[in-house]
Amino acid sequence: MSEHVAAATTQMKILVPGHQSMVALLGQRDSFLKLIEGAFGADILVRGNEITISGPPDEAERVGRIFEELLELLERGHDLTEDSVGQTIAMVTGGVVEPGEEELPRPSEVLGDNLLSSRGKKIAPKTFGQKRYVDAIRHATMTFAIGPAGTGKTYLAVAVAVRALQERQVSRLILTRPAVEAGERLGFLPGSLYEKIDPYMRPLYDALYEMTGPDTLPRLMERGVVEVAPLGFLRGRTLNDAFIILDEAQNTTPEQMKMFLTRLGFGSTAVVNGDVTQVDLPTGQLSGLHVVEEILGGIEGISFVHLGGKDVVRHKIVQDIVEAYGRFGEQRLAADD
Repeated sequence: MSEHVAAATTQMKILVPGHQSMVALLGQRDSFLKLIEGAFGADILVRGNEITISGPPDEAERVGRIFEELLELLERGHDLTEDSVGQTIAMVTGGVVEPGEEELPRPSEVLGDNLLSSRGKKIAPKTFGQKRYVDAIRHATMTFAIGPAGTGKTYLAVAVAVRALQERQVSRLILTRPAVEAGERLGFLPGSLYEKIDPYMRPLYDALYEMTGPDTLPRLMERGVVEVAPLGFLRGRTLNDAFIILDEAQNTTPEQMKMFLTRLGFGSTAVVNGDVTQVDLPTGQLSGLHVVEEILGGIEGISFVHLGGKDVVRHKIVQDIVEAYGRFGEQRLAADD
């Protein structure tokens, strides 16, 4: 004889403050509410400004946390979007405490960490990994960010750098990357050196253009406040009172990496980012990014942040592709062993 045991259910109520718009919280035509309902096995009933959540205790508790985080964002003056609601759901359901962390930050602390307001748009981290990254930049002299495309490595670093320039924490920005891409060589491209370099610098220009504006960026570059240059142009220089970003660092040799790292002068901050799975160096050439953590790990003032598939903020399919390639690479390594 078998007994049917009813699953434990719990009920919790959330009272939305009277000054908050229910449409702002739930979305036009309840679009945000439907996102939350679709992610959890709990029933959500809305009457007036009261939200009742019923379901298994763990599910009800997580749904309650999501509404609390969304309300906190609204209280901070942030407008909710399907993107921010989706990111809040992802953080509540998939957060993992990293070694050295006591606890995860609240999703509202992540999404509410306004790095820069650019032409009416607020730029903030969107995942726990991105929050760790920007916090590392704030506190370390040199930060290495290693992770796949779409994790915001360059974009967030430029945002922090522009904010530092605006607040006069530094007197100039220097953005650089090695001029080696997808097997191409500069000598085979038409035009002068600067015309040849420009395509390789374009992603850095794009981020700067968005954050400083079309009128401001040319003036800053003319005055030497902002410099975008290939890595080789830094040889022999000491960079004081500057915020320096080395992009696509997986395409440096160990010698180039050492050359860059030893350019750092007084009052400067450096961010080095790259994707060790996208090396465009000649076959057999070791990447400087592959070995740098082994060499520099443990030095005070140097921080390493690893970003992964959960930190990809492009289309969901890009996150799935990154994770699939990651699993494939791990399987290949296991097979080789």
